[in-house]
Amino acid sequence: MIAADILLAFGLVLILEGLVYVLAPSLVEHLLAALRDMPHETRRKLGAVSAVLGLVLVYCAKVLGA
Repeated sequence: MIAADILLAFGLVLILEGLVYVLAPSLVEHLLAALRDMPHETRRKLGAVSAVLGLVLVYCAKVLGA
């Protein structure tokens, strides 16, 4: 069960990542340039917030019965 959940999660991430590159490749370049210009500490905080948000979303999905 856990392996299937992990595969599902990776599959969903790859689908979303792929869609971004297919639908808006120039936006990806602009976002990467913006990230490159950010200080390391800001990127680290952004990554931490993203990880916590992802954890909250997974928890909510599990509570709702996913």
